[in-house]
Parts: sequence; structure tokens; C-alpha cells
Amino acid sequence: QVQLVESGGGLVQPGGSLRLSCAAAGFTFDKTPMYWYRQAPGKERELVASISTAGGVANYADSVKGRFSISRDNAKNMVYLQMSSLKPEDSAVYYCYTRRATVDYWGQGTQVTVSA
Repeated sequence: QVQLVESGGGLVQPGGSLRLSCAAAGFTFDKTPMYWYRQAPGKERELVASISTAGGVANYADSVKGRFSISRDNAKNMVYLQMSSLKPEDSAVYYCYTRRATVDYWGQGTQVTVSA
């Protein structure tokens, strides 16, 4: 079955960096676009970044453009989110997401906290 497992979250100071990883299994990874979402307490889940199947096209929420970078390694079935210049408002649970045959798949999430 489809599995998405995130890792790499943690506590970081404002201005710092983190790299999130998502290990994928159970589907044809290199034929599937991948996404990172986040959800802060009391807020709706929002799309942070997306990446095309071969990794040639990436899109970002305006709030993270220029600071975050999404990438993938199709040989390892991994997708990454490199986050730099982190701000307190980036604090959230970050989720890896994909959609296959009209079914949504989510990872369990990884907590990112940006605080001094």
C-alpha cells in the first residue's frame, strides 16, 4: 500500500535551516507529482510546494518563495523540502502528500517549530 513517511522536523531558531525528507513506497514514484503541505494550530492546511514527476517543475506558495526548495530523488523514492531563512510563522506540522487514482495519501507529518 501507499506509504509516505516524513522526517527531519525539529526546533530551529529564526533564520535557521532545516531539510525535511519524505520516503515514499507502494506506488510508481517517478510517475507521480509530489507535494508538501503544512498546518499550523488553528489554521487550515496549506500547500507549500509541489514538484513534477521528473523534478523539472516546482511551484511554491508565495509565503515561502525564495526560502524553500523542493526536490526529489526518483532512484531513492524520496522527496525533500529544504527550508532556509525560517520564520516563526513557518512553524507547523509539515505533511508529504500525493494523489493516485483519485485517492489522497498523506504522511503522518513532522513538526517544525521556529522559535528563539
